[in-house]
Formats: sequence, structure tokens, C-alpha cells
Amino acid sequence: MTSPAVAPKTFRITSLPGDGIGADVMEQGIRVLRAVEGRMEGVEFQVEAQAAGAGEYLRSGLALPEETFDACREADAVLLGAMGLPEVRLPDGKELTPQIDLRERFDLYAGLRPTYLYHSDDSPLRGYAAGEIDFVIVRESTEGLFSARLSAATSDESEVRDVLRITRKGSERVCRAAFELARKRRGKVTLVDKANVLPSMVFMRKVFDEVADEYPDVTTEHVYVDAAALFLVKCPEIFDVLVTENMFGDILSDLASGLIGGMGMAPSADIGDDCAVFQPAHGTAPDIAGKGIANPVGMILSVAMMFDWLPQLSGQGIRDAVGRALSKPEVRTPDMGGSLTTEQMTDAILLELDR
Repeated sequence: MTSPAVAPKTFRITSLPGDGIGADVMEQGIRVLRAVEGRMEGVEFQVEAQAAGAGEYLRSGLALPEETFDACREADAVLLGAMGLPEVRLPDGKELTPQIDLRERFDLYAGLRPTYLYHSDDSPLRGYAAGEIDFVIVRESTEGLFSARLSAATSDESEVRDVLRITRKGSERVCRAAFELARKRRGKVTLVDKANVLPSMVFMRKVFDEVADEYPDVTTEHVYVDAAALFLVKCPEIFDVLVTENMFGDILSDLASGLIGGMGMAPSADIGDDCAVFQPAHGTAPDIAGKGIANPVGMILSVAMMFDWLPQLSGQGIRDAVGRALSKPEVRTPDMGGSLTTEQMTDAILLELDR
């Protein structure tokens, strides 16, 4: 007797290619997604591209149209390429950042920034083998110093103030996200703050310590942000999960990417209680857009993070394929000292995925 057919599980994915090299790397991320889809039974992905970013702002006057926001809200996950162009700015002089709008409107409070060294040659630090640099920065993504970005400018040109906002709710939930992640990794969480100077950081440290009491199996420590920058360069192997304020996380995650080959190697995820956005951490790099030389690894690893987040899926196979591809020194795009095109780099990863 023939078993009844089981309807496939369909995941709705909204893709936002954005600006600059965003479209270049998005294409390769979707290639990998489709390749994995073809190897899975009972799973399919419905991917719908939507307009957002500086180009859309020039066309319609909106960097994040409501129909795009609605599509993101209705999706199971959002893939984002890169957004913004240096020369396209709002009337107040700030650059367009619809990716931050998404974080705030969807309350995506946990910004995950993994840092993993795939090959010793890719790090400016001497003596580190593949896998010996392996940590995650958990960046609070809805408040902190970034919360001042929508404040109205004053007419008085003698002074401007940006307020660093820390709330108990925001600190508790991002700290819990960090502790839950540490339980799945090596069991250590480092709070990065500036509690020797700022009252807001004293408060965040107090909340961190209260949450830590709920996780007696996890080791904790406090490190001032300036010292953390030093230790990331001097001894990054001491870190497992770092949790920190929005601006500190923004700065330190870029520093961290420099330890493993640059921004083209850095994936990211912005996760809330009900939805999530996945994107490479790099910018739009308009100087190389459309030239076919952008590094797609950050985008591909972001797809892997999306697989981890979606129920009953895993991105480990993608990460393993990236690791096998990058074990060969010749598999590098120009930003890493190689000569492969964006497509060729993806081809090399897809070849390893077949294995």
C-alpha cells in the first residue's frame, strides 16, 4: 500500500537586495539556499524580492515602503543584502538606514555577530589556526546610543546631545539571549560595558548580574569596552559570547571581522521574539558594485544562520561547506588577496556542499 504524500513545509522568505553589492551577494545567497533546498525532502522556500534602500528612496521617496515592511512582517524570515549609499542622505544629513528601521519596528533586540576563523592565512594575527578564533558578539539592537538617532535636532547650534538609553527590559532580554546562546556553546558570557564611567553602564551591569544568577552553569565576567578592544586583538581565544550595548557592539563587531579576513567574511542576524532578519555585516561598497568581485561568504553564512533559526532546519552543512572551500588558499575573492569572482567563490562552496 502506497503511503500518502506529505505536503512540503513551505517557508516564506522576503529578500531585500538593497543597494551596491547587496544584489550581487544576494544572488549567491539564493543560489546556496536553492542548492540546499534541492537536497532536502519535504521543505521548500518561497522567496519574494522587495524594494528597499537608497535606490528605492530616490525612486519613490521611501527607503522602506509600507508594502515592503508588510512583506517582511508576513514572511518566516528576511534576507537582506546591504543598504544605503554615502551620497544619498536624508534632509538632516544622516545616511539612510532602513535596516535599522527594521530592527526597531520589529523589535529585533538581539544582534548576533559570529566571528570564526576558517584559515590561519586570513587573520592578521599570527599563530591562530582554523577554529581558534570563535566567538559571538550579542549586540543589543533597539536602544543604547542608537536610540538617539530619531531625536529632533535643536535650532541651537551651540550644542547637540545624543542620549544613551538603557532599560531594564532591554538589558534583561538581550542578556538572557546571550546566556541561552552560551549554553549551546562553551558556557561563558562576557559583559562589555563602561561601568567605571557611565551610570547607564552601571545599571546594565546590575541587570546582567541579576540575569546571571539564573544561569549558574554559565561562567561570567565583566570587561570594559576599551579593554575588550585590546583583548580582541591580543587574545581573542579567551572569548565565547560577548554581550554589549548597541554602539559598542557596532564598533567591536567590525573589529572582530578584521580578525578573520574582513567584512566580507562576517554574517549577522537581528533576532526578536517572533521574527528575524539575516544579512552580511558589510556595507554596500558602491565602488565594486556590479563588478562581480564582492565576497559572498558573509551572505552565505547569513543564510546558514537563517536555517538555524527556522524550525527543524540547520545551517551546519553550509558552514561545513564554507570551511572545506576556504581550507584551500586559492579559494579567495580579491578582498582576501585572491582572484575568484563572486560567482566562482560560490561555485567552490557549492562543490563542497555536494560532498
